[in-house]
Amino acid sequence: MGAWLTWLRHRADNVAVALLTATFLLFILQIVSRYVIRQPVGWTLEACLLCWLWLVFWNSAFTLKDGDHVRFTILYDAVRPQVRRIFGALAALALIAAFAVSLPATADFVSFMAIERTSLLKIRFDHVFAIYLVFAAAIILRYGWRLVTVLRGRDADAAP
Repeated sequence: MGAWLTWLRHRADNVAVALLTATFLLFILQIVSRYVIRQPVGWTLEACLLCWLWLVFWNSAFTLKDGDHVRFTILYDAVRPQVRRIFGALAALALIAAFAVSLPATADFVSFMAIERTSLLKIRFDHVFAIYLVFAAAIILRYGWRLVTVLRGRDADAAP
């Protein structure tokens, strides 16, 4: 199982690298077309924004570890390990509940957005926003696993 998860993590990193590379190349193309050729192309800005949107949600869902996210732990750090486990379980439950409750309405909105397209590239907005559904499902699974880990008696920070 460990080798399979490592392989998946590497593929998720590859997608993130591809999105970041595309964003950078599109940005360079935008600069060259605007300042060197003096024929600006508008679609590069839209493509950069779409790549950036997908990059942020993809990374948050699959490549960032819990320790990589910004956390406010003043109260958490001040309590005993047993209380930390309770805090970790409550936080996991709250996130699972919030994302699970919002998922059906979000999916409905994303599917509704199939009627609209982006200005220049004419990409359907349901395809643009679909990454949020992937992100939400990944967060539910991640914090579900974190809850199981905490309930098994491990420290919340030790959960992957």
